[in-house]
Amino acid sequence: MIAIIDYDAGNLKSVYKALQFLGQEAVITRDHKVIRNADKVILPGVGSFGDAMQKLKEYGLVPVIREVVEKGTPFLGICLGLQLLFEESEESPGVKGLGLLKGKILRIPDKEGLKVPHIGWNSLKFDHPGTLFSGLREDAYVYFVHSYYLQAEEEEIVTASTEYGVHIHASVQKGNLFACQFHPEKSSSVGLTILKNFAEAGKED
Repeated sequence: MIAIIDYDAGNLKSVYKALQFLGQEAVITRDHKVIRNADKVILPGVGSFGDAMQKLKEYGLVPVIREVVEKGTPFLGICLGLQLLFEESEESPGVKGLGLLKGKILRIPDKEGLKVPHIGWNSLKFDHPGTLFSGLREDAYVYFVHSYYLQAEEEEIVTASTEYGVHIHASVQKGNLFACQFHPEKSSSVGLTILKNFAEAGKED
C-alpha cells in the first residue's frame, strides 16, 4: 500500500488517481500509523515552502517522515515535496526544511523571454542512472509548475536535470529517497512510467 501524505498542500487526488490507474493500492492520509506501516510513501505538494513546513509540524508529520525514511521505506517527494526534503528555500528565509538531503532551493532568475513561474513541458537529461527512469529515453518530456528550483549539494544524487534559464536539478535519488521537481502524475505516459517504477522500487531486493 502506498500512503500519500495529506498536509493540506493540494495535488493529492491527481497523484491518487494516477496510482489507481496503475492498479496500485493507495490512500490519502495523515494518520501516523498508516504512514509508518505503508510499503511506500509519497509527499506531493504545491504551495509555499514555509506554509508547508508549518503544516507538517502542526500535524506531527516531521518525525514520522524521518522515521519511515530512516527505516528504508521507499519515499517519493513531488514538486514542493522535493523541495521540503532539502535544507532551506529562498522562498521562506529562516525556515528549515526536513534536511534529509543537502542542498538549497533557489528562485528561478528573471530572464527575458522566460516566464516565472515555469509552467509547461521540458525535456530531461539523465545525469546518473536512476530507478525512476527505467525504460525511459533521455529527452523525455515532463510537466513542471514551479518558481523555485533545486541546487543539490551532492551532484551524484541528481538523476535528471533540465534547463529553464538556469540548470535545474529535476530529480534526485539517494538510497530509498526519491524526488521529482516536475509532476509525474501530470506527465502523461512518461509520468505513469515514473510512478510505476517507484511503486515497484525495492521489490527485487
